[in-house]
Amino acid sequence: MEETLSSLVTWGYVAIAFFSLAGSLVIVAAVGVFASLGKIDLFTALSVAALFNFLGDILLFYLARYQRQSIMPYFKNHTRKLALSHLMFKKYGNLVIFVKKYIYGLKTLIPLSMGLSKYPFWKFAFYNFFASIIFVTSIGLSGYYASEFIIKVFDKVSENPWIAPLVLFSVLGAIWYFLQKATKR
Repeated sequence: MEETLSSLVTWGYVAIAFFSLAGSLVIVAAVGVFASLGKIDLFTALSVAALFNFLGDILLFYLARYQRQSIMPYFKNHTRKLALSHLMFKKYGNLVIFVKKYIYGLKTLIPLSMGLSKYPFWKFAFYNFFASIIFVTSIGLSGYYASEFIIKVFDKVSENPWIAPLVLFSVLGAIWYFLQKATKR
C-alpha cells in the first residue's frame, strides 16, 4: 500500500492530466479524496485537471472542425446521438457546455457537434474554460469534503466485492437506456 501511495505522489499529476483529457469525473473526485489524505496538493491537482479538461474539449472541437473526414467513420453508428447533442445545443445554447461536463455520453458528443456546426471557436473556448473550472472545482471539492464517506464506502465494497460490478453495470445500463430512449426516432 505504501509503495502505491509513493508512486501516486510521483505519477499522480501525470495520471490526473491524462485522465482529465477525457473529462473523467472519477479521477477528479479521487483527486479530492487523495488531497484530503495529504497525498497530493489540492490546488495544484485541481489546476492540472481543469487545464487538461479544457484542452481535451478543445481537441475534440478542433478534430470535428478541421479533421471531419478522418473522425466521422468512428461515429457512423452514433449519428443519432450526434444529432441529439446538436439539438440540445440548439435548444439550450451555451448552457449545454456547462451541463455536458456532468453527463457521461454527452461529454464527447457536445464538443464534436459544436465543432461540426458553425459555432465560433473562440466562443466555445471561452465558455469551455469556465465550464472546466466549475466542473473540476465542484467535483474535486465534493470529493475532498466527502472523503471520509467515500473511504467508508470503499472499505464496505472491499468486504463485499460483488457490490462494485453490480453498481457499475447498473450505472452503465441506465446510461445506455437513457441514450437509447433519448435518440429513438
